[in-house]
Amino acid sequence: MGWHQTFILVGIPGMQEYNSWMAFALCLLYLLTLFGNLTILFVIKTEQSLHNPMYLFLSILSCSDLSLAMSTMPTMLGVYWFDAREISFTACLTQMFFIHTFGVVESGILVAMAFDRFVAIRDPLRYTSLLQNSVIGKMGLAVLARGFCVCFPAPFLIKRLPFCQSNVLSHSYCLHQDAMKLACADTRVNVLYGLIIVICTFGLDAVVILFSYILILKTVLNIASRTERLKALNTCVSHVCAILIFYVPLIGVTVVHRFARHLSPIIPMMMANIYIVVPPFLNPIVYSVKTQKIRQRIRKMFQQKKIRN
Repeated sequence: MGWHQTFILVGIPGMQEYNSWMAFALCLLYLLTLFGNLTILFVIKTEQSLHNPMYLFLSILSCSDLSLAMSTMPTMLGVYWFDAREISFTACLTQMFFIHTFGVVESGILVAMAFDRFVAIRDPLRYTSLLQNSVIGKMGLAVLARGFCVCFPAPFLIKRLPFCQSNVLSHSYCLHQDAMKLACADTRVNVLYGLIIVICTFGLDAVVILFSYILILKTVLNIASRTERLKALNTCVSHVCAILIFYVPLIGVTVVHRFARHLSPIIPMMMANIYIVVPPFLNPIVYSVKTQKIRQRIRKMFQQKKIRN
């Protein structure tokens, strides 16, 4: 057999009759993701009282979520709705790069938001002066540059491999670890690269976030007033939810890929879809529900529309 020029994406293994239902659910989630994140961005842009570091970091998170959703949803909907399962080698590599880049970017933003919460609780009087717009902009660019640099080699490491046997991927979008398994050549370099990237980005980020929250808890416990302690901790609830929403599916996908041979093929497919779809969908909901200023501004916005009508 010659080298493959395309990959085949998959829907629900062995249950193609349910693809249209999955397509409907994904389309609905996609529309709600776009609406939720664009609403967050609009509210932060138009409400002057939200022009502080915490909400600026949230707007960067929403941009990352939108980018991740737009990188994956077209091919996912194509597979489930139109059975358009074939993707060119180049398109697959491009999608792979963007998915992994925005995954690393999201992790980096969560670290920056942990630092933001630490500064806000540790030194509230100097909070806005320490985290000025220029500093936040530089942190955002650093997170984006890190994501770009660490994920840039991934497509080239896949491109050098021959694919002369199966070209059927495990998901409805392209991942480095998924494509790598199909190569009929030595993939030790790819495995080592993937391991180093996971440890140096997601692993390191998780450690930094954990350390930040240890310092936050230490600071909060030194606050004399119980009311003030609860108030300080309450400002971290949304961020903690965002961390869990991102890292739990990520760990799930990693574990499932490691033990995929012993599992039903439906489980890796579901875990991969959850990892891609759920965080961008849930983050705006969590911040809208848990953040009073955003909630009030959204309510006010919809009330104004009703009055106009």
